[in-house]
Amino acid sequence: MADSQAPMVRPKRKKVLVDYLVLFRWIPAIFIALPISALIYFCIYVGGIWSATKSEKRRQMEHEENVKKVVQRLKQRDPKKDGLVCTARKPWVVVGMRNVDYKRARRFEVDLSAFNNILEIDTEKMVAKVEPLVSMGQMTKVTCPMNLSLAVAPEFDDLTVGGLINSYGISGSSHIYGLFSDTVVAMEVVLADGRVVRATKDNEHSDLFYAMPWSQGTIGFLVSAEIKLIPIKEYMRLTYTPVRGTLKEIAQAYADSFVPRDGDRAKVPDFVEGMVYSSSEGVMMTGVYATEEEAKKKGNKINRVGWWFKPWFYQYAETALKRGEFVEYIPTREYYHRHTRSLYWEAKLIIPFGDQFWFRFLLGWLMPPKISLLKITQGEAIRNYYHDNHVIQDVLVPLHKVSDVLEFAHGELEVYPVWLCPHRLYKLPVKTMVNPEAGFEQHRRPGDTSYSQMYTDVGFYYAPGAALRGEVFNGAEAVRKLEQWLIANHGYQAQYAVSELTEKDFWRMFDGSHYERCRRKYNAVGTFMSNYYKSKKGKKTEKEVLQAEAEAAIREAADADAE
Repeated sequence: MADSQAPMVRPKRKKVLVDYLVLFRWIPAIFIALPISALIYFCIYVGGIWSATKSEKRRQMEHEENVKKVVQRLKQRDPKKDGLVCTARKPWVVVGMRNVDYKRARRFEVDLSAFNNILEIDTEKMVAKVEPLVSMGQMTKVTCPMNLSLAVAPEFDDLTVGGLINSYGISGSSHIYGLFSDTVVAMEVVLADGRVVRATKDNEHSDLFYAMPWSQGTIGFLVSAEIKLIPIKEYMRLTYTPVRGTLKEIAQAYADSFVPRDGDRAKVPDFVEGMVYSSSEGVMMTGVYATEEEAKKKGNKINRVGWWFKPWFYQYAETALKRGEFVEYIPTREYYHRHTRSLYWEAKLIIPFGDQFWFRFLLGWLMPPKISLLKITQGEAIRNYYHDNHVIQDVLVPLHKVSDVLEFAHGELEVYPVWLCPHRLYKLPVKTMVNPEAGFEQHRRPGDTSYSQMYTDVGFYYAPGAALRGEVFNGAEAVRKLEQWLIANHGYQAQYAVSELTEKDFWRMFDGSHYERCRRKYNAVGTFMSNYYKSKKGKKTEKEVLQAEAEAAIREAADADAE
């Protein structure tokens, strides 16, 4: 660990009442959140069955009627007295950890709750047409039995298509297909003036097509999307490879797991994931689709990780550090959702004994509690405590800087495990919110091509070492330092997370040029809140929001004149 920045030595923190509220948070989690979550999951299951009984024609007709309702609702808005437009979705329903503070100000709500149907699975065009509130759990339940999948299928059941497009989404196949939004073929969008348009990468609304990802719904309402499907097989042949060494050596082993040094593309796996358990240990996992026939051959091990009593996946993967490298077969859908029951490893903080066999056997079938219910039961004091003593951040960095961010984070955050997931970042015809490094194609580093640069999502989801030791930890300051590191190293912060960015730094991190042009062109300014003010931490007053929009309109008009 000689090449790693040592964690800071911090003074001990005096315990206060909220520490004990957090310590016993498992009580409302088990007795309130879990049973209500189970009821909600059952209702979702019944709703899915009901939706599946409808013909595609009927689902499409209902979709068109619901789109008309959205258009009518927008036309009812009086810009002079009504607030800015947002969805009617309750703040606590959002999966992300960022406070949805913009919904505390006066606003004009539009109900999109009916947009939760899979409209069509086109096996000829290999495209799924879905509404924005369709979850990944819904999608895999329908597509996996057909030996089909979304090209990028993020791990959590509750993640929705709309959130994955308007913000960002990733999975273990992103080193091949890119981010979730890169797999979108077309988007149906309701604009501020009530027009309904279909945007693709090569029609008259191609500018809108490239502006919607990472916009957080601040240009228009996404009401359906057509998304690329790929053929899959029944099982995932997963290889667990333990790694020991410095963080630089762990980062190199991670890169080698999916970027063959001899350049042989046949060796590139279908899925990749890395978990760093400490500053000196990690496990790399590579998956290749396999048929049921292959999986059931004599001598092959099948692991049904989806059973409720099974060990949490991250802990099971860690056993490779003792066992050495091993291979097994996991049913594909169960593999896709391997981190759902334990919320990656966040459930360990919420229910400390949740990973024990007796709990998994008796109550594991109720896991996980819905994140929305955890938010409701935590209260303001616990929410603020987590902001100060907890880190939930996904950061996207160039592959060649993974070792640097791991070393930086070890010194500033000391959060383990760390999740690693590679993804392509494409060089697109226009400058979108996120772009590869300038001139990346000239360097052609491992994983890069002439049209894309290889990035990595580095996920930090746990209490920092200092907080676990009872030491003083300033979460806001740590996040600020991480954000500045990202700006300096051409990295990006996932927008679901708590952000400490100022407006100036937000637009230093993200390229807003194309986004702002589309907001002007499609009349979003003065109707939808801007991206920064939707992300900004803290309660927004109506005066603050309207002032920000007025200032933005003046700037944008000046930019338009300059052009």
